[in-house]
Amino acid sequence: MQFTAQSLSQRLLELGLVQPEQLDQVWSAIPRKEQSLDNFVQQVLRKELVTNFQLERVLAGERQGYFYGKYKVLYMIGAGTFARVYRSVHVDTKKVVAVKVLRLRHREEPEQVEQFLREGQMGMQLRHPNIVSIYEIVGDPRAPYLVMEFVEGQTLRELMAVRRRLEPLAAMRILRDVVAGLDAALKEGITHRDMKLSNVLVSASGRCKLVDFGLAAIAKTDTPDELADCPNARAIDYAALERATGVRKDDSRSDLYFAGVILYHMLSGVAPLTETRDRLARLNVSRFREVKPLGALIPSLPANVLTVCSRAMELDPKRRYQSPAEMLSEIRSVIERLEAGDTTTVSQLINRQVSQGAVDAEAAKEGDGKVVMVVESRLEMQDLLRERLRSRGYRVLVTSNPQRALQ
Repeated sequence: MQFTAQSLSQRLLELGLVQPEQLDQVWSAIPRKEQSLDNFVQQVLRKELVTNFQLERVLAGERQGYFYGKYKVLYMIGAGTFARVYRSVHVDTKKVVAVKVLRLRHREEPEQVEQFLREGQMGMQLRHPNIVSIYEIVGDPRAPYLVMEFVEGQTLRELMAVRRRLEPLAAMRILRDVVAGLDAALKEGITHRDMKLSNVLVSASGRCKLVDFGLAAIAKTDTPDELADCPNARAIDYAALERATGVRKDDSRSDLYFAGVILYHMLSGVAPLTETRDRLARLNVSRFREVKPLGALIPSLPANVLTVCSRAMELDPKRRYQSPAEMLSEIRSVIERLEAGDTTTVSQLINRQVSQGAVDAEAAKEGDGKVVMVVESRLEMQDLLRERLRSRGYRVLVTSNPQRALQ
């Protein structure tokens, strides 16, 4: 349809995007001889009566998708294969929210609709500063949608596209928020199952929040056919990791592995796992075994930061952090050390040990053939005790978990 100023005005009114009194203000601002389509468009945009997103859809002839319940769509803020997310505003309260709408091609598939609504139900259980809140679930068969907290900011993927690499302290602060969110969710019996850069939102204030809990958790990946049909490719990465390591599907340590992947990417600027669109190729365990050590890529990284990343990405789940709480405790300790100026690298530690070893050659005989187990939660004390005891010849085992030590 070819619009005129008058016909566009009428269409906006019919769709409920503007009110009659608002249109009166627009027309009064345009001299009668200058009431062209372009001038009308300029006025409605200048007065912020409609957004560019709304206007483009109207001019394209679209008649639906402007309202979901009481929420008016302002513009799209994200799109995936499964759903689209819009910045929206409640028409009465004017509260700004994010409305996540199941894409049209999935609305006739009962399993996909069920997955979408279950994602919302899982998310509604979670209330935490590092998790995006879900306020409302609407199972309208014409267009199921979720009403969510709107976060003013950007995804971590968008941030990394601009920054390329982050300084260790900045990366560790983001990781702290990420793992705090995982810890809060696990206390409610929920794992994330879709940890990736685009599911971490970085607010304008710098706080990070996790989004999209549960979607990958309920995807079926037990057979090649189910993998091929999986709506979320990230579920395949989890399936590959867990098949390679023999853990159950809802093991929280899988989230911690992919939190380590996020940290690796933030520090190095590159994804640690080889990327491919071949879904079945993702099941190859070699993708996890061929990860290049982060310290080899960036030798200047602090040793304590490398320790967090390498332990989170241990292929053997028994050597990984055993819970988000354990990992979070270590992250906080590392942040304290970084803020205090401790940026000692691995090579500096080695040189220090070599130098200390030359001085303490005699003392090294003291612990010859003996083993000491240290149970200590603070990383700085772990390093100190390990270094001092080794310098005296002891073999040192270190853990922060008393139960593991007893076992």
